[in-house]
Amino acid sequence: MNPLESKIKELAKLYFDDIVEIRRHLHKHPELSFEEFNTSSFIQEKLNEYGISFTAGIVKTGIVALIEGKNPKSKCIALRADIDALPIEELNTHSFVSKHKGVMHACGHDVHTASLIGVARILNELKHSWEGCVKLIFQPGEEKLPGGASLMINEGVLNNPTVDKIIGQHVSPELECGTLGIRAGKFMASTDEIYIDVIGKGGHAALPEGNINPIVIASNLISNLYERFSQYRDKPSVFSIGVIEGGTAGNIIPDSVSLQGTFRAMNEEFRKEAHKIIGEICDTVTQQFGGSFSLEIKKGYPFLSNDKELTQLCFDTAAEFMGKQNVIEIPKRMTAEDFAYYSHHVPACFYRIGVGSRGEDRRYLHNAKFDVNENALIHSMGVMSWLAINC
Repeated sequence: MNPLESKIKELAKLYFDDIVEIRRHLHKHPELSFEEFNTSSFIQEKLNEYGISFTAGIVKTGIVALIEGKNPKSKCIALRADIDALPIEELNTHSFVSKHKGVMHACGHDVHTASLIGVARILNELKHSWEGCVKLIFQPGEEKLPGGASLMINEGVLNNPTVDKIIGQHVSPELECGTLGIRAGKFMASTDEIYIDVIGKGGHAALPEGNINPIVIASNLISNLYERFSQYRDKPSVFSIGVIEGGTAGNIIPDSVSLQGTFRAMNEEFRKEAHKIIGEICDTVTQQFGGSFSLEIKKGYPFLSNDKELTQLCFDTAAEFMGKQNVIEIPKRMTAEDFAYYSHHVPACFYRIGVGSRGEDRRYLHNAKFDVNENALIHSMGVMSWLAINC
């Protein structure tokens, strides 16, 4: 085993208990997107404790730390962790359950942040043993449009020094603790929010001749939209309606019905085409029934593309560190991530680190009982440190 690899593994074990405590503190004190002021202060305290220089206040709560190794101008690798939580009421019963009602780290960002703090500590301890510099990005607002990544890029996070490559990780309860999943090329989808108001004419349900029922229109509209997008089998995409709101009583026809949905794709040209298709179908169906509509499409994150050369290097390097049997290729996902913005600016690799426990019920993401196998922190901070040095 490479002596530096051995030292990283040794330090990951040595710091493990501290990083678990950091993760539990963050889990206990979650904050919503762009409101992570206490989280940011806590991260700054830890970086100061470890003697790591940083700049705070980027997009208000974001932090960028810089660790310089030998020949620091030779390359700059960025590592990113998101720091925000979700508006979910936690239903776990462990000792570090969220203290903030209706707010929870149900997507593992507490793990990402704690892990990157551990990486910072390891790399700083070994800074005389590796070359280049490492920029650590603690990013706010991943869960809320327009996405903290886009805002941090606008504020120059990829400059001074210029980032050559960027690496990020996300917890995966689908993968066993001790494993890592990775995929080159297009990996995650773009995401758009769809808001449709279907407008009819309300009245007494027993007198349909005087009404234009927006519920009937909305039903037909949804069916038409689903049928149309099911035809594009050659273009990975998802159209889905998740909210239907309208009406107050069974014998009253409302004036309008509101729909909310999402559209996901991995092709920017098709994404633009799909927006037009949604509008055209809304127009055709509402006119057919004598109604009207308003449509708003909030354009969200782009698709996430992992640079093929960097991802192959990360795959091989992670396999060397974790064992070939523990690093696997995983399929594309139609979920979205604002890390995608970075991937459209510099070569990027975003992978998933296993946090599942064999034989136990999986605590899936965005769930009120989401939880992780904390032993994954040894692997997450160890492998990310190794990737930063060797990629």
